[in-house]
Amino acid sequence: MSRMHTLTRHRDIQNWVSDRRGIPAIARVRNRFGEERSQLKLSFQRARNVPHESLDDGMSPCSWTAWLAELDRQQLALKVDPAADDFELVERREAN
Repeated sequence: MSRMHTLTRHRDIQNWVSDRRGIPAIARVRNRFGEERSQLKLSFQRARNVPHESLDDGMSPCSWTAWLAELDRQQLALKVDPAADDFELVERREAN
């Protein structure tokens, strides 16, 4: 049985994603009122020699500094299942 872990430390998050050949990305999305907000994404390279530019529309690769700053601004944490390499972004208050 796998156990979910919630990561809040920047170094732990970056290591978990990097170990799985992932990169940080931010998408700009609009709500129903037309207001734009940042949505954090992670893109994982599934096959060999696939360029990172193959991100979905609206997703832009970004630096870890920018991604982690937005993670803090939105008060989010990364909930991971190490056995299955699954993850989700959750509110930090759920992590406690």
